[in-house]
Amino acid sequence: MLNFAILGAGSIARVMASTINKMNSSGNRIVRLAAVASRSSDKSKQFASEFNIEKAYGSYEELYNDPDIDIVYIATPHNFHYEQCKSCLEHSKNVLCEKPFTVNAKQAKDLLELSEKKKVFITEGIWTRYQPMRRLIDNEIKSGIIGQPMMVTANLSYNMTHKERLLKPELAGGALLDVGIYALNFANMILGDPDTVEASCIKNASGVDMSDSVTFTYRDTAKMAVLCSSALGVSDRYGMIHGSEGFIMVENINNPQSLKVFDKSYNLIKEIKAPEQLTGFEYEVDEVCRAINNGEIQCESMSHERILYMMNLMDSIRAQMGIKYPFE
Repeated sequence: MLNFAILGAGSIARVMASTINKMNSSGNRIVRLAAVASRSSDKSKQFASEFNIEKAYGSYEELYNDPDIDIVYIATPHNFHYEQCKSCLEHSKNVLCEKPFTVNAKQAKDLLELSEKKKVFITEGIWTRYQPMRRLIDNEIKSGIIGQPMMVTANLSYNMTHKERLLKPELAGGALLDVGIYALNFANMILGDPDTVEASCIKNASGVDMSDSVTFTYRDTAKMAVLCSSALGVSDRYGMIHGSEGFIMVENINNPQSLKVFDKSYNLIKEIKAPEQLTGFEYEVDEVCRAINNGEIQCESMSHERILYMMNLMDSIRAQMGIKYPFE
């Protein structure tokens, strides 16, 4: 059983803590919650009490130096990921970092090289890459039920104007790294790497992207993906896979709940519901722990090569949008 620690005590950290407790309660004891660290000792103690965690640290350094910790989950705002992941690796701590992995490809490359040099595991926790619905969608496409997939459309938007971290460039704010990343990964998992990428956005007064539009094109196959994301309003969150013989409708690209298959006459011919979840995070936790137990330094579902590709992709999108964070 691996000793799991959470760095950060915010909302996403709470989901992860709940996930591991539910995994243990359901009989999956591949991992146990061993520690939580926050910059506030009171906050970490309260978090530990709520989730029955043995150790509560009031500094990150205490966690880095705990010899009993096997893996650290990074659950802090985007701009802190690089330094915290680096500190974990330097202390030979395996790392599961919440998406986005870093804020740019240079940071990602540095971390991946350090991981490979020290032979210490690291991956990105973008949960849709690990969930079983990814395989179920792939299976339907590979079956030929909709013919050749020719176009993907996807959207993901929430009204997040109340979240301060999303509004500030110094915190790597904006829609792209928070919600746009899911639309990009959805299209990439289905159609692969595009030949060309075109992007535009609407910025707020501080210069971060609040609504994004991204188009992928695939020259040799005439395929295309049209992707929209926003932090200004609520969307239906659907992903559509348009094929030569029909189409697939995926409910909620941020945590797929079902897929519906339609023929070319728009008749519903098949519906598949997602397997019942604990929280949806259990799949990445399970794969990460199994990889570490097998002596691996990356996950099959989100390899180091794929992490770096997606960070380079988002760098190129930000360049087209004219967005550069002040610390870059």
